Amino acid sequence: MSLSNSEELLMQLLWKQKKAFMKDLIEAYPEPKPAPTTVATLLKRMQDKNFVDYKQLGRSREYFPLVKKKDYFSKQMNGMIKDFFNDSASQFASFFTQETNLSKEELEDLKKLIDEQLKEK
Repeated sequence: MSLSNSEELLMQLLWKQKKAFMKDLIEAYPEPKPAPTTVATLLKRMQDKNFVDYKQLGRSREYFPLVKKKDYFSKQMNGMIKDFFNDSASQFASFFTQETNLSKEELEDLKKLIDEQLKEK
């Protein structure tokens, strides 16, 4: 299951803070800040999707992520490679290296990362 753009933005804020009250999340938004009811609706939808949960502290709720950022990003990247690049990491790498205007140094760094992974396999 994935998040909408609005949910993903809120999730990014929660990942950054690790745990937060709704007022802290609203404060972290860029201007114009959303209404509290909007954030409450997003949090409820994300809770229904099992992305977040909360701990009740008195009358307040402290929200925390149930999904790690790395796990979410990995799943999204794998889905993108499957959907847009015929499930081919080579096609993705070709597109990525040609279309992002990487410097020679950045390409060398990528090559080193790949070489390190090859040694481990």
